[in-house]
Amino acid sequence: HSHQVAVLAHALAVIRNEKFGGHADAGAVAVAALYHDASEILTGDMPTPVKYKNDALRTAYKAVEHESARVMASLQPAELQAETQAWLTGSVLNDAERKILKAADRLSAIIKCIEEDRGGNREFEAARTQQMDALHAMSCPEAEYFIAHMLPCYEQNLDELTRGRF
Repeated sequence: HSHQVAVLAHALAVIRNEKFGGHADAGAVAVAALYHDASEILTGDMPTPVKYKNDALRTAYKAVEHESARVMASLQPAELQAETQAWLTGSVLNDAERKILKAADRLSAIIKCIEEDRGGNREFEAARTQQMDALHAMSCPEAEYFIAHMLPCYEQNLDELTRGRF
């Protein structure tokens, strides 16, 4: 999952810079994406609907994630701890880059739903709609560009994608 989010985040940062005149650090966004769920090694993965059910749960879970990142960083040699913790928490990113990372995480969830649907599992239809609605609500032009120009490829099989290209 983290690899896919890193690739998506990099793509969104490039789209932001090339299509919308942004100044996102595509490399930093990609690396932060590789670390974005690392704290779950200690905390476990909490389902999104529970994690974001209300402000109290969201705040408490963020505190748990931050403490997990601190503990994980403390396992590094002292001279590496501060930088490791910055990557684990995403604090190396500015607000626009954090938004790109969040959008990439949502796109990854949408792609998972598409893959499940293509495999015949209709249980992910509601999750796909929920994630798409949440992504649209972010008002992230690079994500909207990706949805319009790139996401349709995930609905195709390899033969459809490559027909006439080789």
